[in-house]
Amino acid sequence: MEPSLDAQTIAQFYRLSGSGFGTLASLFFWIYAPMQIVVGLVLDRFGARRFVLLGSFACAVGVLTFAATDSIWIGGAGRLLTGFGASFAFIASLWLINHWFAPERFALLSGAVNAIGMVGAAIGAIVLSEAIASVGWRTVFLVTGAVGLMLFATALAFLHEPASPAETADSGPVEYARESLRTVVGDGRIWAISVIGLLYYMPVNIYAGLWGTTELIRDHQLTPVAAQFGVSMIFWGMAIGSIVGGWLSDLLGHRKFLVFFGAILTGLAYAAVLYLPGSQLSDSILLFAAGFFGGLQMLTFAMAKEGHDSGLVGTIAAFVNMIGIAGALVFQPLVGYLADLTGGDFQLALTSVPVCSAIAALIALFVPEYRHRYHTAGARSGAEVLPEATNVQ
Repeated sequence: MEPSLDAQTIAQFYRLSGSGFGTLASLFFWIYAPMQIVVGLVLDRFGARRFVLLGSFACAVGVLTFAATDSIWIGGAGRLLTGFGASFAFIASLWLINHWFAPERFALLSGAVNAIGMVGAAIGAIVLSEAIASVGWRTVFLVTGAVGLMLFATALAFLHEPASPAETADSGPVEYARESLRTVVGDGRIWAISVIGLLYYMPVNIYAGLWGTTELIRDHQLTPVAAQFGVSMIFWGMAIGSIVGGWLSDLLGHRKFLVFFGAILTGLAYAAVLYLPGSQLSDSILLFAAGFFGGLQMLTFAMAKEGHDSGLVGTIAAFVNMIGIAGALVFQPLVGYLADLTGGDFQLALTSVPVCSAIAALIALFVPEYRHRYHTAGARSGAEVLPEATNVQ
């Protein structure tokens, strides 16, 4: 996120064109996305502590490297290192939650992890933008890199490895990776849930992450500040919706129909913003609602992992996340292409947002909901071979 906060200055510093700067910034995602499946496999096979330490250290050093050099090649290496380190963060959090806490708390706690990320996106951009305006981007980057090293030191001192199947794994790493990938990639249900997650999260990638501000300015005649405020409501809504959705799902013991109704209501909220006449206030309220119901997308991780034993949680969560990230690489330029094709009609191009939400809801109706006995109330993670999962529909 940081390079986008002062894109023009950083591009001039490295003597890059707009497309060159875009390539530099995108290096983060080009390593982050393929690393997801690697992260899942190593967490399940070796545990989390050493990789959380590696990731936090690499991320901090990558940011410091980017800020400390005037060489585009070294700066690019720093960006790659940042993406490599950050690739461990989200999946390791879900893995630790699964093995540290009771299974009936997974949806709530994973929602809380997402909420922290959304609040960071909503607040961090404003705080960092103001800091960059005051002291410059290099100083801010150096400070955030130093904070990253402090987080590494904190994890080194206080992070403990939870009990997990990784403790008693007796297969070789190559054999384990092959068998895990065969199980996950060969499961059509996991593929279906991954596609649901991709389509359900698409509004955040497309509307909140790229084109929403442009649409609000062009079609709703909002000022840039008002449009950015409206888009920020999506992140605030997701922060609250992730926690509420997780709590309600754990209370009910079900995920599927919350995902179904959440996707439907998300699509309706975005459709209302796109096609109903409104004001800055009404648009902001609708975008908050879109984010709130969009927060239930986090339940797709619980749905996917609960059909298998705990030894595959990292690999499954990483696979679902990787598919979702890959979707952004497709849909962000696709919406821009549709807008160009229609003469700059972002309202029409962004109709893909509620359409994708509707397709996600439709697919969810046909996905069976299973609960492995390690993921039922009162169960704890373990390493022994388990019986087949139970259909809880």
